[in-house]
Amino acid sequence: MLYYFLYQLVFREYGGATSESYFFKGLNVIQYVTFRTAMATATALLISLLFGGKVIRKLSALKVGQEIREELSAEHQAKKGTPTMGGVLIIGAVFLSTILWARLDSIFLWLALGATLLFGAVGFADDYIKIVKKRSLGLTGRQKLAGQLITAAAIWAVLYFLTNYTWNLSIPFIKATAEPEGISYLWPGVYLIFIIFVLLGASNAVNLTDGMDGLATSITFVAMSALTALTYVASDKRWADYLDMTHNPSSAELTVFCGAMVGASLGFLWYNAPPAEVFMGDVGSLAIGGALGTVAILTKQEFLLPFIGGIFIIEAASVMAQVSFFKFTKRTSGVGKRIFLQAPLHHHFQLAGWKEPKIVFRFLIVAILFALLSLSTLKLR
Repeated sequence: MLYYFLYQLVFREYGGATSESYFFKGLNVIQYVTFRTAMATATALLISLLFGGKVIRKLSALKVGQEIREELSAEHQAKKGTPTMGGVLIIGAVFLSTILWARLDSIFLWLALGATLLFGAVGFADDYIKIVKKRSLGLTGRQKLAGQLITAAAIWAVLYFLTNYTWNLSIPFIKATAEPEGISYLWPGVYLIFIIFVLLGASNAVNLTDGMDGLATSITFVAMSALTALTYVASDKRWADYLDMTHNPSSAELTVFCGAMVGASLGFLWYNAPPAEVFMGDVGSLAIGGALGTVAILTKQEFLLPFIGGIFIIEAASVMAQVSFFKFTKRTSGVGKRIFLQAPLHHHFQLAGWKEPKIVFRFLIVAILFALLSLSTLKLR
């Protein structure tokens, strides 16, 4: 929004020609996506810091307290009643700062915002049921899955029917060469399955990681920082050609969105750091995971997600391994056995004797290593 206002101050048309205003010449930095990304990051950070306390007080007044599963440790039971659904602060900060600083003529930008809001809506419904009905598990598995599937299908439909990208008739899976016959395609139906896999995997992985004070938030900050850099590189032709990446100019404004997510997560961490004053809830974790997956799809970085959000993937994999091994051993021997003391993985280390802050900081260190690894693949290509 500010882009259009400030642009008018700098550039004006006279008789078909465009002239630059001398008095407002310094404002021409508004043209650069790097400047607007930095401003969106700072704006989202300030919104989170300024309104965080008010949101927490409002949630407390509404008695929006966290329900804790009975099987979790006594340390977790002590957190019962802490305000949750703080993810609305993250979503609000991201939405407002993105609208302020991004160019609003990008359908990819609106797609990312829409995906974040829709996944957040599924999480909101889950949190609402937990709080109103006092049921710690919230939505049933089928209900949550249905909401996520509908959102993923909607994203695919927008890409397939409403964009001018090269996947209008068939979907490119890898980068095209200069010749038309060099394009490798997937059938739209196959790509729909692929999108569902990426989006559901990303959203649920972040959701499973959100189990300790500051854990999911700090890792989101790291992962989104890496994704911001990757998105910018993919949208800039010079860098994309140099690094042999799929150049997608339509994704330029996604850099502003990613920057806003970085700022919002950092601001939320101010209140979510141990001991947490507020939890993001499913409304935050599902929205963040949906945003990660959507940006990765739009910038063709889907296969880098395991590196960008390595901790998220490990946490989700620990749950799948635990459940699968338990079912297998129970079916074969009659007694279900476990790989970990408890899943997701952060609970395993907690029961093993690690203190919560130590787990969070060690997981954060590993997340930084994963992010650096994802950035190092740029030159390896």
